Order: sequence, then C-alpha cells, then structure tokens
Amino acid sequence: MRLRTLLFAPADSPRKAEKALASGADAVILDLEDSVAAPAKPEGRAAAAAVLRAHPDRLIVRINPRDTEWYLHDLAAIVPLRPAAILLPKCAGAADLLALAHQIDVLEAQAGIPAGRVGVLALATETAASLGSLSYAGVTPRLRALCFGAEDLSGEFGIAPRRPDGAYAAPIAAGRAALLTAAAAAGVPAIDTPWPDPRDPEGLRRESAAAAADGFSGKLCIHPDQLAPVAEAFTPSPERLRWARQVIDLLGEGRAAGVATLDGRMVDIAHLKLARRVLAMADAS
Repeated sequence: MRLRTLLFAPADSPRKAEKALASGADAVILDLEDSVAAPAKPEGRAAAAAVLRAHPDRLIVRINPRDTEWYLHDLAAIVPLRPAAILLPKCAGAADLLALAHQIDVLEAQAGIPAGRVGVLALATETAASLGSLSYAGVTPRLRALCFGAEDLSGEFGIAPRRPDGAYAAPIAAGRAALLTAAAAAGVPAIDTPWPDPRDPEGLRRESAAAAADGFSGKLCIHPDQLAPVAEAFTPSPERLRWARQVIDLLGEGRAAGVATLDGRMVDIAHLKLARRVLAMADAS
C-alpha cells in the first residue's frame, strides 16, 4: 500500500466515500471517530461496513479510541470485512498497539482471513501522555506507519498548533520530532498531520515540502484538492533521482569502495541508505 496521500472520508456518507475512492488518493480512510457524532456511531459503522463489502482490501478505517464504548464494536464489525488496515487514534503506547494486534488476530481467524492481512496505522501523538511512550519497534508486524496528529495534541496544551508564521509551537514541534524518531526506530513510514485549511494551497505546499525534507513519507488529507500538492511534495524530483542512481552505481552491491566522490562531494554508506530510500519513494509513486 502506498502511503503518500491518505484521504479521510466520513464513514457515515457512502457518497463521499465513493468520491474519495475515485479521487486518486493512495489510500482512503473511512472515519468512524471525529466525523461521526456519538448518537450516529452505530449508523456510521453500518455504512462503513457496506462500503467495505463493495471494496474489500482497499480501505483504511479509523475506528474509535480504545478507551471508548465503541472500540470493540468497531473492530467486530470492520475486521471481518477485510479492510486494508485499521487506523488507531489516541494510541497511548505499545500496549495499545499490541492489544489491537491480538484482537485483530482473533477476528481474522474467525473470519477466515489470512493471518496478518489487516495492517495497523497508529496516530501516536494525539495526547501529551503518548509522547512519553513512543517505542514501537518490534511490537507487531502489522504496523504499517506511525502518524503525527497536531490538532488533538495542541488541544492538550491549550494552544494553537501553528504560530502566525506557520511554524509549529514548541511542544507540537517536539512531538513531531519524536514521532519521526519513533517511526525510524520501528522501520515504518511517518505520516504527517493534515493541513487544516483546504482553501490555502500555498500553506499546504510549504508544510508538505517541509515534511518531506524532514523525513515524512506522506500526509493525511482532508479534501481531494489537497492530493496533488501533497503527491508532488513526496515524489522525488528528477535531479534527486539522478543523484540516488549515481550513488547506488558508485557504492551499491558488489562495489568494493565504501566511500566515493560525486559532483565533488564525498558519499558513503549513509548516503547509500538515503539513495535507496529515495528510489523506494519513487517506486511507490
């Protein structure tokens, strides 16, 4: 599954879900959490199930948090219908992720789904407490990505996530950096927070470019118009691809040298790792 552009769609609106599926997004996230009001949770769950029946293995579903009354009902209704992945909001640490993985184990077995088919993405920075529990390496092979959530985190601190100049407030920036580190340690992609204003494409471009430069692999999106700018930001340029191929030619498998010179600059094994990641991003796009 490509994880460059991930588009949210309300789970209780089949029309919007179908529109999202036709949008060209790398992944569509049916949202049972924020997009569905508490009284409408059962109806939203049933609507999501209907969409999943029509599109098995294609959709990610954001369920409700583990500490809510809806969590287990969401899992029981959704997992047997073969989502590509579950997006877990308010993930507080490895214990939450491991519990979810075990619950999916049981539901897959009951439904006759091959073991390990359903992946997990975790929104891992939505609470202040979660920032002290970002160790996800080796927890479960189901983990597909760690996602950065700025809006909920900023609410914990009682601040706006971004300053007037667009920069993140200090605790939000710290959470963002910690998420990048946690994803690298776990060996999974890091996915950036949504840009909240679909009417501000320039702001989206700036933030997406910064996220790509910092090591994120993709971005959560809340409107189809955001897909093209995000995809552009996370697709390596021709110049970057040329550099990556040259590094691999100089230092790749079977080469005796561990250090070489490219365009007058030294490149070594660290650059080789980066070059391989650049090509992997290009292949995914």
